[in-house]
Amino acid sequence: MEFRIADTFTDSLVRLTGDEQKSVKTTAFDLQINPANPGMQLHKLDRAKDQNFWSVRVSRDIRLIVHKTAASLLLCYVDHHDDAYAWAERRKLETHPKTGAAQLVEIRERVEEIAIPVYVQATLPGLEKPLLFTDYSNDQLLGYGVPVEWLNDVKAANEDSLLEIAEHLPAEAAEALLELATGGTPAVTVAAPKGVDPFEHPDAQRRFRTMTDVEELQRALEFPWEKWTIFLHPAQRQWVERDYSGPARVSGSAGTGKTIVALHRAVHLAKSNPDARVLLSTFSRNLANALRTKLFRLVSNQPTLAERIDVDTMDAVGVRLYERQFGKPQIASRDEIATLLNHAAANVDGLKFSPGFLLAEWQEVVDPWQIDSWEEYRDVRRLGRKTRLPEAQRALLWQVFDTVREALRAKGKTTVAAIFTKLCGAMRERKRPPYDFVIVDEAQDIGVAQLRFLSALGGSESNALFFAGDLGQRIFEQPFSWKSQGVDIRGRSRTLHINYRTSHQIRAQADRLLDPEVSDVDGNVETRAGTVSVFNGEPPVIRNFATPELESQAVGSWLAKLMEAGIPPSEVGVFVRSDNEIPRALAAVSTAGFPARVFSERTSGEEIGVCVSTMHMAKGMEFRVVAVMACDDEVLPLQARIESVTDESELAEVYATERHLLYVACTRARDHLHISAVAPASEFLDDLVATR
Repeated sequence: MEFRIADTFTDSLVRLTGDEQKSVKTTAFDLQINPANPGMQLHKLDRAKDQNFWSVRVSRDIRLIVHKTAASLLLCYVDHHDDAYAWAERRKLETHPKTGAAQLVEIRERVEEIAIPVYVQATLPGLEKPLLFTDYSNDQLLGYGVPVEWLNDVKAANEDSLLEIAEHLPAEAAEALLELATGGTPAVTVAAPKGVDPFEHPDAQRRFRTMTDVEELQRALEFPWEKWTIFLHPAQRQWVERDYSGPARVSGSAGTGKTIVALHRAVHLAKSNPDARVLLSTFSRNLANALRTKLFRLVSNQPTLAERIDVDTMDAVGVRLYERQFGKPQIASRDEIATLLNHAAANVDGLKFSPGFLLAEWQEVVDPWQIDSWEEYRDVRRLGRKTRLPEAQRALLWQVFDTVREALRAKGKTTVAAIFTKLCGAMRERKRPPYDFVIVDEAQDIGVAQLRFLSALGGSESNALFFAGDLGQRIFEQPFSWKSQGVDIRGRSRTLHINYRTSHQIRAQADRLLDPEVSDVDGNVETRAGTVSVFNGEPPVIRNFATPELESQAVGSWLAKLMEAGIPPSEVGVFVRSDNEIPRALAAVSTAGFPARVFSERTSGEEIGVCVSTMHMAKGMEFRVVAVMACDDEVLPLQARIESVTDESELAEVYATERHLLYVACTRARDHLHISAVAPASEFLDDLVATR
């Protein structure tokens, strides 16, 4: 007998309490071992339209809904008695007549008229809005996986009712309609040949998983569906499998699946090129660890494939390759550089620049661009540094920087930028590069020297370089021209518009922090216009408080209510701007009565409890519940950064990256978001509540 679980089952399981979940898992294991066990209390649901639905008693009040035939058993849903029965009475399992995929379909006649009031109101005189899908035939809509009995509702949908209707449709149908509504062209689902198991269809495999043994079921029940299933939407597959004549990039706002595209691109290239070495990289250790975990889940049954895909940070890759070629590098720290700059400046007569300016000029101009002569510094375009420097002042500054460069050489020290620069020459001399293909996630934060190194690896080669990122999440690096470094993505750039992770309400609110359209230095445009979330949720809560203590108490109470409703602490994140605000976050979690784990670069990832972290560490994370705290004036944007500004253009850059930080933190939330401050609040909160 085939034993399967549905995503609706794992989604419903995580909404139960911890003790209830344990009982359900025990029952699931017993069912898998022996579905015909007479001790299992199965009851046929006579009121369900699908006569193969049965309930299984878990406890006095918890019921597990299964779909049972002579050949298969499918775990469909679990809830308290009445709610579980009601769910089954509104569903049926069927094979789609056109695509051949197995679908759990809501029975239209038994669905409460949730969407109808919205579009009935819109048809009042003077309020008509255009219908979205009247130009599409029934056959076309069926080709996207729309169930037959929902065709009329889809034909009657406008922009007000679409999201409501989409919630009742299978995922492939909802996502195709959302892409159509935003001007895209979704891929038509390939129909399964007659006689093929409907559960083997790609659309079915995203929501039904066959369990071959107890160990596999245990792993499946250990993680929510989205944590252990790495699904690539059919509409994104074309960007994964396409041949590119040069460097390519996918972009899109938070939650649109860029990382999944990057992950599948790495696997596709490794599969298609059996002798190739593939690098999947990003900028932080925690993000690299997350990518490594996702890769393992995706190719755990293909160990030889995984062996040819390296996952690591760009800096770690650079240091490792440098060590193999030249020996172990001694990298100078930021504090070391600052000390050398100050000592050098003290010996230059007439120099009137502050230590802050000297360090910023080194970090943003001299070191990343690896300027090694007076002539280069005299003529360099100081991108992002608009304070005018006459030649005489540059000459004084170069005395400082040249002295520091000589001091580093004398100490046998180097910088990360210098490591990548030296590797560039070594790569060009090699007959074969260490990697045939490189995929970079969070590419908006890649540095000049790193990109120059990638260009040396394969800047002009077909398929050699693939980037995924979002300019709206750039929080570390100054913008610069990729084209000038030999990486030209023009004509090979695609923006993703379907948001799978974040509710419509949270996404729409967070998007107010950013311009609807942003372009890079080379003129490549990324637009948020037309981005659509695939599900609804609660509106974000934005509040101001008189004291930090009141804020922590209120946030703690909000968290406690959600966790009492069944959300586990591991699905909750609390973010603040810097380490100074961590105690406020810990106080809120303590008020909620749950353990906390402070997340950092040194975190093992195995700790339990509510995740507390700075906004910089939020990249790559996602939670059902997020609280963003301490968004006070002088905390966001951080006053210390503003006071350290030595160049007029730096102030705009500080505000931009601080705004991006808040956007990153807010978009870690899937279902619930709480944003708070102690008055006076950050000016960014005014932007969050303002309408455009």
